[in-house]
Amino acid sequence: MLEVFLWSAKPRSTGLTASCLAAVAILTVGTLAGGAARAQNIFGDEGKLLLTSGFSDFDGAGGGGLVPLAFITGYGSRDSWGANAHFTITQLPDFRALTYGVAAGLFDRLELSYTHQHLDVTGTALDGLGVGQEVVGAKLKLIGNAVYDQNSWLPQIAAGIEYKHNDGIQNGASVGLPGLHSTTQLGAQTDHAADYYLAATKVFLAQSLVVNFVLRETKANQFGLLGFGGDRKSGYSLEPEGTVAYLLTRRIALGGEIRCAPHNLSVDDQIESWDIFAAWAPIKNFSLVAAYLNLGSILAPVTGVTRHQYGPYISVQAGF
Repeated sequence: MLEVFLWSAKPRSTGLTASCLAAVAILTVGTLAGGAARAQNIFGDEGKLLLTSGFSDFDGAGGGGLVPLAFITGYGSRDSWGANAHFTITQLPDFRALTYGVAAGLFDRLELSYTHQHLDVTGTALDGLGVGQEVVGAKLKLIGNAVYDQNSWLPQIAAGIEYKHNDGIQNGASVGLPGLHSTTQLGAQTDHAADYYLAATKVFLAQSLVVNFVLRETKANQFGLLGFGGDRKSGYSLEPEGTVAYLLTRRIALGGEIRCAPHNLSVDDQIESWDIFAAWAPIKNFSLVAAYLNLGSILAPVTGVTRHQYGPYISVQAGF
């Protein structure tokens, strides 16, 4: 049987609320799936093919490293459910990003996720500064099946929403800026907003190829880690994203992604982000993604460092 690859910061009260909502969502999925007559067991039937649960992207959605895919996370089939947890570290020349979270898929139709992100400055005059963010997401499969609809050019299409709340700037006093505590002080319009996206994913079995295209409505600055909107533009922008992946073996895949973004802030020279990656699943319940990531320059007018922020991206995921 041919198996297919699908590659693949906070006020305390808000953080607690988001965490509670995520926990309730996951527990609700588990309760519904375990109690449904169709579900084969409480831990899901793991009915999907190897790697077709995808991975967890930077915002926690089922997808790749930067870009979501139309697939629903978890190995549960349309008769069951699945869930996973992930941890990701990205080391850039002047920054380090950590993300971790959980996600669940219900009946291969609905996905719910929660992710916490943290970005630390590790170089430049702002060394020691940090910022965090919480992301609560949902994705709904609308039409198509990217794996089984090989006789049709129609891709699998899903719609998603990601609500993001920035945790605020931390350790400003350590860089001589004790009054700096919010991204709005850098010019951002707000510290919270939602991204809306439409993803279309197609698997070409004969060519062992995955092609994915996303349109995202966003006003996030650096994924929201620098707030939302700015002095250059305060409203939403429609931005494209994409993924191409090739299944080298049934357990190893190679590919790349690109994610465009608006340039809202004068203090941040944001451009598109991209990566090239290798994904490996030694067993069905564990996967590892290694990538080379480029986020462009970050806060260059503030730090005076104009070099692009590029470096290794490592993500591990375990689930069923």
